[in-house]
Amino acid sequence: MSTADEALARAEELLERLKATRDELERLAAAEDAESAVEVLTELAELAKEVEVELAKARSRADAPQP
Repeated sequence: MSTADEALARAEELLERLKATRDELERLAAAEDAESAVEVLTELAELAKEVEVELAKARSRADAPQP
């Protein structure tokens, strides 16, 4: 597996975590648990940043000249 493929796989894993965390946020919103919802929003923001980093890695590795 190439390093670009590895970065994409990591991004996909992070996206799954992002979806699960978003579902948790929806549950908390329905329960009107604002304090916990803020914590989950922070986690969502961090996960989104990690996804962005992995996608950038994959993009740059895919664009790099192959030996």
